[in-house]
Amino acid sequence: MTKQLPLHHRTFAGAEGNKLYADVYGESGPAILLLHGGGQTRHAWRNTAQTLAQRGMVAYALDQRGHGDSEWVKSGRYTFEDFADDVRAVSDRLAEENGARPAVAGASLGGIASLTAEGKAAKEGKGPLFSALVLVDITPRVDPSGVAKVQGFMRLHAKDGFASIEEAADAVAAYLPHRPRPRSNEGLKKNLRLHADGRWRWHWDPRFLDSRGPDSVDRSEREAKLIAGARALRNPVLLVRGGSSELVQEDHAKEFLALVPHAAYADVAGARHMVAGDKNDQFSAAIVKFLDGIGY
Repeated sequence: MTKQLPLHHRTFAGAEGNKLYADVYGESGPAILLLHGGGQTRHAWRNTAQTLAQRGMVAYALDQRGHGDSEWVKSGRYTFEDFADDVRAVSDRLAEENGARPAVAGASLGGIASLTAEGKAAKEGKGPLFSALVLVDITPRVDPSGVAKVQGFMRLHAKDGFASIEEAADAVAAYLPHRPRPRSNEGLKKNLRLHADGRWRWHWDPRFLDSRGPDSVDRSEREAKLIAGARALRNPVLLVRGGSSELVQEDHAKEFLALVPHAAYADVAGARHMVAGDKNDQFSAAIVKFLDGIGY
């Protein structure tokens, strides 16, 4: 496959009128909205977006609120419901432009936001927001220790940051010892910001992890909402699990498939929670196979 840069960039308005920045891959075809995980940026989707564009789709890799080049919201609101409302706003916009609802692929936070949005729409008596939904290593119930590990890494350097890109690369390598270290740090640099004090910090609003962040809601309440959202799904669904995921165990996947009997399932061997970064070729192939199967 010939690699290509995004054809162009664009912005969307989120639920609060907040600016959401996206890279767009592909010239024409059905739309698919790509939503990264917490603490990531749109660049996590680059290789998969290129694959989808080569297949004849228009892929929108979005920076979610408070992440990447999207706006740090003045309200400081970063609950799952807030992310879900943004997803709905972008989906509505794409549906208006294209005459059809986009497919959505959401990794971790992006998947929770998508599932929450579908659940809220169903509760309002409205039809599916998305033509199809791909959930990447996220289910209504996940391993709490895995969540703690991910958030622990995010919190560790959120305030003080790093003295250099190389120091950040060392921290990532220690956190992901199973993944070959890149020859260049240019990719990592896209996920960092150089601040006035000369320190490099992650490219997301630190308020994402404060008391108003996604983890502030009681876990049982959050799980109940996501379970209700899963039961309401009527559109084609694919669950992609990292075979060695710290968050989604086999039992969690089985529970989700019982809640959504029509869902397809792909287990990417050797991948952990960040499936796209660990085994991108297999991950992208699973999404393409699913979309081909539903004629999207």
